[in-house]
Formats: sequence, structure tokens, C-alpha cells
Amino acid sequence: MIIPIRCWSCGKPIAHLWEQFQERAGKGEERKKILDEIGLQRYCCRAMFLGHVDLIDTAAQFKKF
Repeated sequence: MIIPIRCWSCGKPIAHLWEQFQERAGKGEERKKILDEIGLQRYCCRAMFLGHVDLIDTAAQFKKF
């Protein structure tokens, strides 16, 4: 639903980079270039960003029990 605080494989903190990545990707920048510039070198951390689907807005529409 929301990006994890740390990478599940290596444990590197990555959540603080998500907004910057999302803004720059929305502007049309190349994703590889963004990941290189924000300092995500490991393939596990890069996969967390590239494979993440942000569903928080969809889940927020439903009532809690």
C-alpha cells in the first residue's frame, strides 16, 4: 500500500526517497537516472521502487470496521 520504511532484502532506509522519486518520474525523467541520482545502487532497493504500486488512495476510500 505505501512504500516500506526499509528495503525488505538489505534493510537500507528507502521511504524518505519515495516522494522525490515519484515527483521526478511524474515529470517524465528517466527512472534509471533518478534511481542513480538519489543513491539507490542495489538491485533489491531499485526493485522496491520500480515494482511498487501506490494503493493508499484506493484503500482510504473504504470504511474501517
